Amino acid sequence: MRRRETRRLVAGVLGVGAGLLVMAAPSAAPAQDRGRAAQQYKLCTACHGENGQGDRERNAPVIGGLPAWYVENQLNKFKQGWRGYKANDDTALQMRPMASTLMTDADVKGMAAYVASLQPGRPAPSVTGDAERGKTLYATCLACHGPDAKGSEALKAPPTGRQADWYIVAQLKKFRAGLRGAHKDDATGAQMRAMSATLPDDQALNDVAVYIRSLGD
Repeated sequence: MRRRETRRLVAGVLGVGAGLLVMAAPSAAPAQDRGRAAQQYKLCTACHGENGQGDRERNAPVIGGLPAWYVENQLNKFKQGWRGYKANDDTALQMRPMASTLMTDADVKGMAAYVASLQPGRPAPSVTGDAERGKTLYATCLACHGPDAKGSEALKAPPTGRQADWYIVAQLKKFRAGLRGAHKDDATGAQMRAMSATLPDDQALNDVAVYIRSLGD
């Protein structure tokens, strides 16, 4: 085999191109792991509901139907202490021990696949804002979340159009306050924290949330 062809083969196996290491996407969970996850998920229903529809009274977001790669990444962030490590972040502190009940990588992948398979209803609107102003402010979000708010796996940006508007506002506030995205190892969280800082005031958060929700209609 020629030397050039050998280098190409090695680069393909390692996921290296143009001098950059390409991280592999989370793999799909085997059927037996998803079956185990269905049992483990019963612990989650108290807050997130049977279909992953969430519950505002329990500060639980919509998780059903989110991409498995995103759910897996976030569960690992909780397990690694990148989320839920601030003493004044009450809701994340509740979630961190729940994530820790998933003891193995197979458990995490199985749970992510199971959650992705759920089909919750659309949460009712609860935030008041100016969607037109929100559209203008959303311009900084386009590069990662896209014009339709469907996100991008390559950029590790989740879909947001069908998320509860109150949760979008709550998370933007956390990013702005350094409760989320502040851990030194959380590169994607740090990117989001920087973007949230471009929103000038609390009303801007509401406006963006109202506009994002309109994209999921």
